[in-house]
Amino acid sequence: MRPSSRAPDALRPTALEPGTAKYAEGSCLARFGDTHVLCTATIEDKVPPFLRNTGSGWVTAEYGMLPRSTHTRTEREAARGRQSGRTQEIQRLIGRSLRAVTDLKALGERQVRIDCDVILADGGTRTAAITGAYVALHLALAGLVKQGKLASLPLVDQVAAVSCGIHQGAPVLDLDYAEDSTAEADANFVLTGAGRMIEVQATAERLPFAEADLMALLALARKGIGELLALQRRVLGL
Repeated sequence: MRPSSRAPDALRPTALEPGTAKYAEGSCLARFGDTHVLCTATIEDKVPPFLRNTGSGWVTAEYGMLPRSTHTRTEREAARGRQSGRTQEIQRLIGRSLRAVTDLKALGERQVRIDCDVILADGGTRTAAITGAYVALHLALAGLVKQGKLASLPLVDQVAAVSCGIHQGAPVLDLDYAEDSTAEADANFVLTGAGRMIEVQATAERLPFAEADLMALLALARKGIGELLALQRRVLGL
């Protein structure tokens, strides 16, 4: 029995709430159980120096955890004067995931900045951030189309993400903190709407696991991400 009493292939209660931030061009509050991440998109009419005069745009991301998103206060990274390696890894992953489904040439010389702020953390913050960030990005780009600044939406697919793991010897979907902290293995999967892989990161926490276990986790991830992609489409009216 899972600590949450969920079935092995069940997501946590999940919601994607678009338009949460009043001033952002696109926004979404992603709720995966007790993990809540506010994702906002900001459009800038400029690109990084390496893309100037190329006709290509860029999508980048920043990620952070609020001090009391965790059981004990987490010090602000700004107060330390540097970002942790974990933070840099996650925000690069979010940016890569969104760029993988964006036609950067069609975007033109614009940059979309995605901010993912963890309000409450109970496992799976990076996967919730990616799933919510896609909604924020879609809304921001749809706004450019509505304003006549783009002829069509420069998105070639959807993207969503979920965690899986082996807990008490069994493969399970969408780990919360109680499972993640005691799992024998855990993995993060980032997939497109077409089912293609952007990121697969799996780690044994105790003993090595078998290839069959990895395939079982992938099957769970495909099921869960399929549900998340459908939820994205519903909230976006697609």
